[in-house]
Amino acid sequence: MNICFTASRLMKVSEVRRLCKEMRENQALLQVTELKAKEELYKRFWRKKTASA
Repeated sequence: MNICFTASRLMKVSEVRRLCKEMRENQALLQVTELKAKEELYKRFWRKKTASA
């Protein structure tokens, strides 16, 4: 599974490694994080779409 993380702030390499390790070890946490990110993207998409319509 390929995963792409984006950060809203600069992170140290150790922080990124720790987050990646947590996600690999805990699939439930990965799913929750993914669903939250998708929900936020859909909200932004619909706001943009309804504003331009």
